[in-house]
Amino acid sequence: MIAFTAAEIAEITNGRLDADPGITPLSVVTDSRDATPGSLYVAKPGEHADGHDFVAAAFSAGAHLALLERPVADADGNGYPSVLVPDAVLAMGALAAEAVRRIRAARAEQGSELTVVGITGSAGKTTTKDLLAGILSTQGQTVAPQGSYNGEVGVPLTVFRAGTDTRYLVIEMGATGIGHIRYLADMVRPDIGVVLAVGTAHAGEFGGVANIALAKGELVEALAADGTAIINLDDDRVAAMRSRTEAKVLGFSAEGRAGAAVQALNPDTNADGNPEFDLQLPDGEGGLHVSSRLIGAHHMGNLLAAAGAAWAAGVPGQDIAFSLSSQTAASRWRMERTERADGVTIINDAYNANPESMRAALRTLADLGRGRRTWAVLGAMLELGDDSIREHTAVGTQVVRLNISRLLVVGREARALYVSAVQEGSWGDECLFAETVDEAYDVLNAELEPGDLVLFKSSNSVGLRHLGDRIALPPLTPQSADERSTLL
Repeated sequence: MIAFTAAEIAEITNGRLDADPGITPLSVVTDSRDATPGSLYVAKPGEHADGHDFVAAAFSAGAHLALLERPVADADGNGYPSVLVPDAVLAMGALAAEAVRRIRAARAEQGSELTVVGITGSAGKTTTKDLLAGILSTQGQTVAPQGSYNGEVGVPLTVFRAGTDTRYLVIEMGATGIGHIRYLADMVRPDIGVVLAVGTAHAGEFGGVANIALAKGELVEALAADGTAIINLDDDRVAAMRSRTEAKVLGFSAEGRAGAAVQALNPDTNADGNPEFDLQLPDGEGGLHVSSRLIGAHHMGNLLAAAGAAWAAGVPGQDIAFSLSSQTAASRWRMERTERADGVTIINDAYNANPESMRAALRTLADLGRGRRTWAVLGAMLELGDDSIREHTAVGTQVVRLNISRLLVVGREARALYVSAVQEGSWGDECLFAETVDEAYDVLNAELEPGDLVLFKSSNSVGLRHLGDRIALPPLTPQSADERSTLL
């Protein structure tokens, strides 16, 4: 972490200093439970709790300084060492921007540089981030987000983990409105910007897909003329972003689109559903075969995006192909495969869901499930606005047309999915509905058989990722009457 004194923090954030000006925090946390000796605790208001209520806990854990929006006193009426600001989250952003500036300056003095890569898109951000970080870490010190830290809080927390020894800084950028990505890009000033896709995730919040495209394109607009935009030519809305940047543009395509500098030649998936292809890079280097360990043909785009960004950052093609062939999923609940001892296979892809990722996961289930009984355990796709019923209906229809053996829909918000599957011709025990996750668990625990292949997919807050974890454990077996009487 770049060291800031309390006095510098106050100056950078235009805050009021109420502490020893020489206090120099060693880390930054927004959760009091993460505080350690020397932490700067940021007391931000939250959706369910106010960070100001946990200042005492943070200092008890060792915090030395707090970033506050209002004064907080201890039990004796004494204020905690703090910097008082109007908006703690914006103050974090200002500190992060200064941290990036200082790292660049320090590395320039050393005769080196910091390369910042920003990644956005409606789907695939975290997987692409993980792949790219895996490649770059073979070349130099790399900092990337933990999990899906991609917003106005997560991006600064990622930046604060970087220091003057950081060669590559990978930033995942999410948004729920116009201007969000511009704010993040202004904070970190990316040298390379990757745009993966424009889908319907958060369409309700954005006010339509056109606004999503406007928002995602803010990343390429923020690039300087000497920067590089990595864009997905297989997505027409992303391809149209070429006119929105002064930077060099490298297009990637898994479908052989004209003008693609990064391509997947001879694309295929093996028996385990892993993508395989010959990687074509802008310099024309050949003999770069990629045999990925990820699951699903839809990951080809993510693999190509990571390859393009790594190439733009100066990584040799052989190193790129080797790393892409070596990596498994680094973040949880992204097509995460578990083989139970009884022969049941679990694919847990329930970290999040939108119509595009739902369709891709179901196609993968159908491809992998040839000769097996397949289960699609599906929950709601949230934040779709007025398109919610239509999109859930389309998924239910797709499940039937892909000949998925069993469908279990969980939660009332996804009921349109269940209804559409029934109307499409799936009835009886082929299609089931459970009001709660616990009900769904009981169904699966009772009915799964050796050889079954089970996909879990839903938006994060629905909680099917945790159901998938429960089902991945050894199955519960009902006790016989004699066993029960022995226990009694």
